[in-house]
Amino acid sequence: MESLSLWALAGNTLIAVLTAYLIGSLSFAVIVSRLMGLNDPRTYGSKNPGATNVLRSGSKAAAVVTLLLDAAKGWLAVYAVQQWGASYGLEAGAVALVGLAAFLGHVFPVFFKFQGGKGVATAAGVVLATDPWLALAVGASWLIITYFSRYVSLASVVAAIFAPVYYLFGDGVAWRADNSIALALAIMSGLLVWRHAPNLVRLVKGTESRLGAKAKNGA
Repeated sequence: MESLSLWALAGNTLIAVLTAYLIGSLSFAVIVSRLMGLNDPRTYGSKNPGATNVLRSGSKAAAVVTLLLDAAKGWLAVYAVQQWGASYGLEAGAVALVGLAAFLGHVFPVFFKFQGGKGVATAAGVVLATDPWLALAVGASWLIITYFSRYVSLASVVAAIFAPVYYLFGDGVAWRADNSIALALAIMSGLLVWRHAPNLVRLVKGTESRLGAKAKNGA
């Protein structure tokens, strides 16, 4: 393959990033709820369009589908660039940008007035496509904290913080030589913590809803 010009590479990267953002902007909590005849998740519970809040509708099936589709958005964006991006000059830096774009699309979706979810599932999809072993470590942390505390928000925040830490202390496979992946994970981690700020306040006050419990006002 002939070397791409700087302009061609920049154009390909921009197209990939915009496509990932648009995919991320599909708010499946809202879409799935509408298709299954449920209330808009932005009108009850935490008013957050995510799988945890959809679960409060009483439909476990809707929550599971939402979770899987939200994760699939992040996974697909990264996987596509990993598989076919090299032909267009897209390397690790583009993978990082695309994963971050899909995450930002979920948090600030253009199709839903930029009012999106917290991004946990989409971030998980990005991590899974980036490195399954990293995803396993982060997922295990989330499951352990959720199981013992019953606080999904706490587990999500801790897992988000651990993700870049696990990455930096990983076993040094090839893509870890590029700091762009670490930077993308750190940015997602920071945004996830920020998006959970109200939950952290309620945790301190003791008013945060536990998994399986009836949601408290604003939880």
